[in-house]
Amino acid sequence: MFSDSFFKRVEKKTNVSKDTILSLAEKIQKNDMKNENTLREIIRELSSITGRDVSKEKEDKIVSAVINDKVPKNIDKII
Repeated sequence: MFSDSFFKRVEKKTNVSKDTILSLAEKIQKNDMKNENTLREIIRELSSITGRDVSKEKEDKIVSAVINDKVPKNIDKII
């Protein structure tokens, strides 16, 4: 699992709490991440949580990347 320092870095950059992150992670685990509608729901939820707008074009790119397995596996290095 991720360390507390990971969650602190994420919270510092995004103002999203550890509890919110874990709740979202649980939602992701319980859903089919290859389902376009599910992905779009999660993207919109993340957009709302972080207060960042995601354009339709960017949303399409994210969905395509996830469905086509083009997402980096080591997310800790991204953050």
